[in-house]
Amino acid sequence: MKENVISPNQLFLENESKFSYEETVTLLSEHILNIGWKISAVHDLQATLKKNGKNILPVKILELCNPVYSGQLLDTDALRIYSPMMPCRLSVYEKNDGKVYIARMDSAAMAAMVGGKVEEVMAKAFADIEKVLECFIAG
Repeated sequence: MKENVISPNQLFLENESKFSYEETVTLLSEHILNIGWKISAVHDLQATLKKNGKNILPVKILELCNPVYSGQLLDTDALRIYSPMMPCRLSVYEKNDGKVYIARMDSAAMAAMVGGKVEEVMAKAFADIEKVLECFIAG
């Protein structure tokens, strides 16, 4: 019997941004806040690694939270096990080709493996973020 295995390429999405690195981070942050989401943290991996003697191209990870969606999952003990999927994360980075990319986990696909309320809530969260990303994704 063959198992239904999902490849990493089905769980992670990457798109080229229309904007420069700093513009992408700034505009994306503004759009996220405008739709009622919160940015709980921004991790500047380039700066962190530089402090440790490693030089890399720019990478920032934005941790995003929608208290309404989070509350629907965290208010039930049985669903707290799925909290590692929260907060939602977006990564903005440059590659050696000089282009800027936005990456994220396909939380809707991951939650579909769980089903029920987790799937329902995470699908809505994923759709919100994908809608924001439409104006950032190149061609």
